Amino acid sequence: MSSSPRRSLLAAPWFWWMLSLAIASADLAMKSAVTGSLPVGTVIPFTPFFNLVHFWNTGAAFSFLADAGGWQRYFFIVIALVISIVLALVLRKPRVNSEALGYSLILGGAVGNLIDRAFRGHVIDYLDFYWQSWHWPAFNLADIGIVVGAAMLILGSLLSPKAEAGRVKE
Repeated sequence: MSSSPRRSLLAAPWFWWMLSLAIASADLAMKSAVTGSLPVGTVIPFTPFFNLVHFWNTGAAFSFLADAGGWQRYFFIVIALVISIVLALVLRKPRVNSEALGYSLILGGAVGNLIDRAFRGHVIDYLDFYWQSWHWPAFNLADIGIVVGAAMLILGSLLSPKAEAGRVKE
């Protein structure tokens, strides 16, 4: 009897690619709504810990390299494009559901931010969470996909049973 992890019943690559496309599309729709209705720099308080904002990020996470002079746009486009191609290819093979979902979330987020950066020159951020005067850097749905997908893959690798070294096949 095999003790391999259960493979996805939704193993068709198109399912995971469509999920990624849905995440990227939802993110781009939100970015379009924010861009079309709020001037850059707008802050709309919603709760004592959340604002809807319209900020531009020319860098990466936490505005890393945001003031680097412009070359970073192309650098991040190339990185996102390579990662997206690799993840799309990885999803061609059957995966455990949680692993495929993690890859799909990262792919959707990477594509959402890639399209934004390629066509706008920057990424639109619109979610601002804070506590008193401390604000987490603003982010978007694509960023949530990337972070949640990466967390799922990390947790999955830490919690999955390790293959026994030198195990004799029966």
